[in-house]
Amino acid sequence: MKTQIGIKPEDSVQVADSLNKLLADEHVLYIKTRNAHWNVVGPDFFAQHTFFEGQYGQLEKIIDDVAERIRAIGHYTEGTMEDFLKLTQLNEKSREENDSLSFIKDLLEDHESVIIELRENINRFANDWHDVGSCDFITGLMEIHEKMAWMLRSHLQ
Repeated sequence: MKTQIGIKPEDSVQVADSLNKLLADEHVLYIKTRNAHWNVVGPDFFAQHTFFEGQYGQLEKIIDDVAERIRAIGHYTEGTMEDFLKLTQLNEKSREENDSLSFIKDLLEDHESVIIELRENINRFANDWHDVGSCDFITGLMEIHEKMAWMLRSHLQ
């Protein structure tokens, strides 16, 4: 059945494409955060292990929300790691050190990249693609990532 929600089909394709790229970024960031949770070592292990668990829990919810937004506007989500790795702007880094500060710096960089991408797309969603709902949605996600980045950044000060 065709989705009739007041967004032109060609605009909803653009929105879905952009949201699928975001979904890819969120998945890569989630996996990197899980990696930090599993592999962090050092005298601050327990505190950082718990901290990373809270962060990947937030990312898990974001992932589901992004996928459901894509479906709500009438499109299908990407769903394989292969597709996510093709779409993401983030990279998977191999690391030699598993200390918390190395993980935190890497994750902070990724959150900031996601924030910048979201901020650059806010007006495009509203003005170019005429989807104020998705504009509001990504604004909320940007605010969540800003708070997560602040928490990471605070460890480095």
